[in-house]
Amino acid sequence: MSRPLVLLVLLLGAALGLTACGSGAGSDADLTIYSGRNEELVGSLIERFERESGLRVDVRYGDSAELAATIAEEGDNSPADVFFSQDAGALGAIEDTLTPLPEPLLAAVPERFRDPRDRWTGVSGRARVIAYNTDRFEEREVPDSVFDLTDERWRGKVGLPPPNASFQAFVSAMRLDVGDERTRAWLEAMKANDVQTYDNNIQTVEAIGAGEIELGLVNHYYLYELKREDPGLAAANHFPASGDPGSLVNVAGVGILKTSESEEDALRFARFLVAKRSQQFFADETSEYPLVEGVQRRGELPPLDAVIGPQVELGRLGEQLRSTLKLLDEVGLTT
Repeated sequence: MSRPLVLLVLLLGAALGLTACGSGAGSDADLTIYSGRNEELVGSLIERFERESGLRVDVRYGDSAELAATIAEEGDNSPADVFFSQDAGALGAIEDTLTPLPEPLLAAVPERFRDPRDRWTGVSGRARVIAYNTDRFEEREVPDSVFDLTDERWRGKVGLPPPNASFQAFVSAMRLDVGDERTRAWLEAMKANDVQTYDNNIQTVEAIGAGEIELGLVNHYYLYELKREDPGLAAANHFPASGDPGSLVNVAGVGILKTSESEEDALRFARFLVAKRSQQFFADETSEYPLVEGVQRRGELPPLDAVIGPQVELGRLGEQLRSTLKLLDEVGLTT
């Protein structure tokens, strides 16, 4: 069994604080979902599935990496039927515990957003962007590559959130794409260029809007979350050039455990997530990319097939996480 995230969590001393909700909580549940997606974001969607399916659902929310570690540690005794992960890397880290999904379900999602061995599929997409301050300059002035951010022009004016899982996945993808040597050199050059660090994507975009920095590397949808609260926020997204590591598109995804005793109900939930109504939920409520053809994305977003990131297998991001964290620490971006 693949166990990189188990080792990672043990090394970091992570505490597993999982919570349960749903009318079917506990042993009476028809279906148990481990959700690395925040309850505030997807709780209403899962409640709709529960109403429409008539199933009693137990949902345990937590960090995706920690939940993946829990599943690996529980082994054949895991009560989980479904893993609904915030990112593909956590699914890839425990892919040996997942059962192959049926072709009709997989076929609904573009090949680049699902496991090449059919054990999980993406259900919504999030693109990496360079967010920028709209009071300082126009989009045409924003670099098209993250490698340009080491220029003296951007000294002290770029923000990163090193503790954030999406940034760590981006660094892992860069390592797989251009190699460890070039990735380390880029991180060291960013550090030398007085890059500003934040705890998360939200803080990074807020700092851009407040004029503390001019640019930041984040996921695209955080801008829309903040603009719902402050429509006048002086920030916008710039999509880097195709093929640049800064154009990574990661996915939230779903897999079904081999040990599930409710596989058909688990498949109902997976099909529910890729159904058009749920895909529209992701577009409208979380501002993510829907992955199923025929579902309308946010009007401000470029078409998903025009956002081409590094050509890496998304499921491999999980196996890189431990060494990526080590690299960030060695470069001095975790203090």
